[in-house]
Amino acid sequence: MLSPRFLGLAAPLFASIGACASAQSGSTPGAQASGVVPYSAYQISEADVRRVLSTLAADSMEGRYTGSPGALKAARFITREMTSIGLSPAGDNGYYQKVAYESKQDSRTEPDLKVLDSLGALAALPVGARVIGYNVIGVMRGSDPVLRDQIVVIAAHYDHLGIGKSVNGDSIFNGADDDASGVTAVLEIARSLASNPPKRTVVFMTTNGEEQGILGTQWYVAHPKFPLGKMVAEMEVEMIGRPDSLAGGAGKAWLTGYDRSTMGDMLKAANVPIVADPYPQMHFFERSDNIVFAMMGIPAHTLSSYNLHSDYHAVTDDIDKIDFAHVTAVIRAGATAARILADGPAPVWKEGGRPA
Repeated sequence: MLSPRFLGLAAPLFASIGACASAQSGSTPGAQASGVVPYSAYQISEADVRRVLSTLAADSMEGRYTGSPGALKAARFITREMTSIGLSPAGDNGYYQKVAYESKQDSRTEPDLKVLDSLGALAALPVGARVIGYNVIGVMRGSDPVLRDQIVVIAAHYDHLGIGKSVNGDSIFNGADDDASGVTAVLEIARSLASNPPKRTVVFMTTNGEEQGILGTQWYVAHPKFPLGKMVAEMEVEMIGRPDSLAGGAGKAWLTGYDRSTMGDMLKAANVPIVADPYPQMHFFERSDNIVFAMMGIPAHTLSSYNLHSDYHAVTDDIDKIDFAHVTAVIRAGATAARILADGPAPVWKEGGRPA
């Protein structure tokens, strides 16, 4: 998740797009939550979870720092998975959406990337300051002739902190929990829905630049691949690699901003094991990519089970700390949530819930 010191970086973008509230964020007549597949019915393969998460968090990915060879390697792996699942490419070129950055300094401990307004802006920069990152985007077209024009986004960021100073012989920020676990969830949710596509169109998006200030998602809303006015909901998945006792332990997760919209109520009514964020004092609702969509008026929340472990943003966030049975169970809950969002009534903000 994003460090609090980065929160102010998004303010200029929010000021320019905050008035663009989604016209589709209200409930749609006839879009009733009938026939929702129960939570226990989703068969998420722990073997696939282990394979995908372990690949993304491997040393060969070099910590997936935005614009690095390791991040490009991760993006290529994600595209192969999206292809095997059967998602349609939804980027600028295939699954890839290019993101233009200016490199501000040579550092891995402070934000050193600035997102630009356009790809053309790169030409004005010295060659050494030009950085290209990639959002990786696939889409599952909706099956309902009326609702297929509405969009649900399921997303996670695949970037992390790259390579830093060696600590006990380890210099790679593998980011197994943050956020290889979330990217794995996005891919496995897509895999679980592929055999029976939901009513609304679902966009599965993995972004870059989150650790630098939620930059890849800011780029997406400035250069959307689908009309933002058609978005009815967004669910981010962030750090689900370990159980959190405050959420109920193994297999349980929590949702940021649970009481801000009806999304939490919808999940509770379907007996999905996702509860309210037990750390409101940490302001996690504002610290992940969901906030970019929420500021536009789209009900958007983050699914997590982060238990405030000490490996956050450390080289020790490794694959050997992942509880794969827990991750698999949370992804099963996430798949149920995705189905509810894509087949049932669109969630709406509660009074005072929409961020200003």
